[in-house]
Amino acid sequence: MKTVLVADDKATGRELVRTVLENSGYTVIEAADGVEAVKQAHDAHPDLVILDLHMPGLDGFGVIQALRREAEFASTPIIALTASAMMGDRERAMACGFTGYITKPIRLSALRGEVERLLR
Repeated sequence: MKTVLVADDKATGRELVRTVLENSGYTVIEAADGVEAVKQAHDAHPDLVILDLHMPGLDGFGVIQALRREAEFASTPIIALTASAMMGDRERAMACGFTGYITKPIRLSALRGEVERLLR
């Protein structure tokens, strides 16, 4: 069973993603902020990471920067999750090393599809 780390400062956001992914057969671990996300990544070695871009302390960009510096996470699929879908945001995220991009409000089919695509 594949493990997915979900980092979002909003509990309701984590709960939605967790429920959808668990119902699709994934094991889900959670982090409430970026610092916790980095720790959980080291502890659990997830197959995929979903990061909210806007979290207090260390945001999604800081987390991906920290993880991508390490060989262990160089090829781990990491999805950006964001409510700010302005022109150029997707391109900026992909240029920073994200391998997927999902906007809020989350379309459940898009979430499932992106996770399946990246974990194939």
